[in-house]
Amino acid sequence: MSSLLPLVQNETIKVLKKQRFHIVVLILLIMIPVFTYAQMKTAQNNREKFNQDWRLELQQQITDYQNSLGSDRIPEEWKKFRRIMLQQLQYYLDHDVNPSEPNGVTFTRTFMSSSATLFIPLLIMAIASDIVSSERSTGTIKLLLTRPVRRWKILMSKWIVLMLFTAVIIVLTALLSYLISGAVFGYGGWKMPIFSGFSSAGSDVNFDAVHILPSWLYLLMQCGLIWFSSIVVAALGFMVSVLVRSTAASIVALMASLIAGTILYNMASSWPTAKYLFMLNLRLTDYLSGTPSPVEGMTLTFSLAVLAVWGGIALFVAFRVFTKQDILN
Repeated sequence: MSSLLPLVQNETIKVLKKQRFHIVVLILLIMIPVFTYAQMKTAQNNREKFNQDWRLELQQQITDYQNSLGSDRIPEEWKKFRRIMLQQLQYYLDHDVNPSEPNGVTFTRTFMSSSATLFIPLLIMAIASDIVSSERSTGTIKLLLTRPVRRWKILMSKWIVLMLFTAVIIVLTALLSYLISGAVFGYGGWKMPIFSGFSSAGSDVNFDAVHILPSWLYLLMQCGLIWFSSIVVAALGFMVSVLVRSTAASIVALMASLIAGTILYNMASSWPTAKYLFMLNLRLTDYLSGTPSPVEGMTLTFSLAVLAVWGGIALFVAFRVFTKQDILN
């Protein structure tokens, strides 16, 4: 392991010196303020359109839920959900929190969830797609392989650095989202309750496992799931970078697969086998919010297993090709 440390340090310096990582940071610094401004305009329009006191609206919702609990026509599972809703609405009233008013935490949570399937993977792809192929195209890989170091260690150092920068990109995205949006909406909201634990089978929703999480824990779980799915995207980009000499070709291949996934997501219900594609399993955060899966039978455990298999195969192919084949010619 000690022999890997100098290689990891060397690879880290290489990534930091490249313009790609700087471009990723620049994209974040440009796009997050744009989305923050859009959210601010939406909030302003909502305030102008619905100028009624939000406390009165919450109190009316609480009254409606309480009245519905005494009705025999409402199924017990829906009553269970409404009891949980009552707890959340009462929390908002007791703590003088307007749930429809954005803050730094709610913006970060929404932005991270929306970015998990395309935006963040594209940022990671910018690093992963050329971590090997760029050195093959420039010929610097020949100098690296002349060192008295096993090939698998050279590739392992690159993979460790890629995992490190994947985590850095996710943390940076969440941190910048909070800091920039918080300057506009305020930095509160860490203890606001969020529902999680919904599950569905067809058109039926199961509320048995529904529970309330504080926003800070929900956001932490969200980032963890995004990291896992991003690691799989990084592994696939890593494999393509080993297989393809051209950096541009590897970027196009990965970009096409990610965009295809967003298209297939809305069509997957008529193609059950599509649930085994990695692109359809990247939306891990949907399981936290209870969003129905595109194909029946998909669960968080299933998606984690599918992604783990795709990532494992990608790493196996990458290491097999790099260590066994003549990649210098």
